[in-house]
Formats: sequence, C-alpha cells, structure tokens
Amino acid sequence: MEQSYVLMTDSDSDLPFSTADALGIPVVRMPYTLDGEAHEDDNGRAGVEKHFFDRMRAGATPNTSLLPTEAYLEYFEPILKEKDLLFIAFSSNMSSTIQNVYEAREQLLAKYPGRRFTVVDTLSISGPMALLVLKAHELYAQGRSMDEVAQWVLDNRMRAQVWMTVGDLKYLARGGRITPTSAIFGTMLDIRPIICLGKSGKMEAVEKVRGRKNTLKTIVERTARSIEHPEAQTLLILHGDVPKEAEVLAGMLRERIPTLRDIRIQIVGPVIGSHCGPGTLASVFMGGEREY
Repeated sequence: MEQSYVLMTDSDSDLPFSTADALGIPVVRMPYTLDGEAHEDDNGRAGVEKHFFDRMRAGATPNTSLLPTEAYLEYFEPILKEKDLLFIAFSSNMSSTIQNVYEAREQLLAKYPGRRFTVVDTLSISGPMALLVLKAHELYAQGRSMDEVAQWVLDNRMRAQVWMTVGDLKYLARGGRITPTSAIFGTMLDIRPIICLGKSGKMEAVEKVRGRKNTLKTIVERTARSIEHPEAQTLLILHGDVPKEAEVLAGMLRERIPTLRDIRIQIVGPVIGSHCGPGTLASVFMGGEREY
C-alpha cells in the first residue's frame, strides 16, 4: 500500500543494511572516526566490522560525534519535498544529536509548511531500537497512519529490552560508566557488569558477576524472566566480534527458553562498538516493562 509518508531511522539502530534495503527504510548514517579517518556507519554494507574490532584490540581508539544539522537537512529535505516524514530516532538520553534533528525539522517545516514531520524518541539504541523500527514498519506496511505508528512506538518503547555484558571494562571506564579504578580491579578479579537499557533511555549497570560463564548464565536468566511471548519472537544476539561465544549464548537461551521461535546473531556496528568494545554480548527482545 502506497503511504503518504516515509518511515525513516538512523544507523544507531544497528538495523542490517540488507533488511533496510529490502523494506525500503531510509537510514541516516551516523559518523565515527578510526585511526584518524572519518567514516559513516553503513550497518554492515562494507563489511568493516571485524576489521574495526581488530583495530580496537590492537589499541586503536575510535570516536563518535554528533551529526550536524546540515547533514540532517540533506537527508530529510528530499523526502519532505515529496511526502510527510516519520523519523524514529535513537535515545535522546545517550546523545544531544536529537537536538539537531529537531532543528532540521523546524527549518524544513518552515520551508514546506504543508508537510508533517514527526520525530519519535525511542529511548533505545542498537538492537532494542531495531526491534521497534521493524514493528513500526510492519504497521506502516499495513497502511497504518503516521500517528498510529508513532503512538505504537511510544506505547511500547519500554518493552524493548537488552541484557548484556562487555569483554573489557576499559571501554565502560572511557565512556564514564564506571571509574578507571573500578575497571582495573574488576579486570583483576574477573568481575563483569550486567547491563540493561533503563527506563531513562540510558545503559545501566545493575549487577556484578564473577566470571564469563556466570555472566552468560545471568544474561540468560534475566532474559527468561523478562521476555514475553517467546513463541512469537526472533530474539537477537549482538556480539562484539565473538561469534563462537554468541553461538554458546544462543544454545543456552534455546535450552532455557525452549518455546523461543528463533534467534538471529549479528555483529555490533562501529558506532555502538566504539562504546562497548570487543567481546560484547547481548540478548535483545521484547518483554515486559523495563525494570530499572
């Protein structure tokens, strides 16, 4: 069904390029730098993810930055010339870049006063955001109005969940999630944080577990406790270039939640990977309301 508006998102959703292409979802590419070179996250199109994590392991320090208003204007204006726009954005509480989205919207609506331009703050990022985008597109393809689709995302964003851990605490310390001292002692004692996406739209470390094996068990139990209607879901496992561990986690989840419809395993993209680092493992699904 031909819609009078376009549904769009950004690459911080980690929505695979193949999925976005197949569904016709335009994606704003978020910037990062590696080894002094500027790049845009293309959600796997160029296949740079393994190289990216190899460089991090070798000591490279990638950086992310805000996308300027001018760049958003270049993405949005060709659409607003023809149709209305529904933009599904990553969490406003992880970056101030959404202010540039709002600024671009204000400028474009002044230029095209007959158009509508709705921005939805998912209070999510990466896999949880991708789940919201995919369901939103399902409704979009059914012919639902822009208001209906936007409202569904707002009503269900607290149900998009992730339970995860990291491979190296120094990346959390660098991002201010933990202190450098905590990172040093945590590494010495093999203590790993269990991290979730909180109600505020920020990543929250809510538990500490000793040993990688126990960490995975905790992720599995947290998932089993929180997931709803597993028989109707494809759970997403995200990993920071540790595919064998991702398969182990998948096996544990299948055993613990035998009614789970399916599991899809995906490597994390460079922008998200810049903040969590190699060795990241995450279970992503739709569940009840976020706990924290």
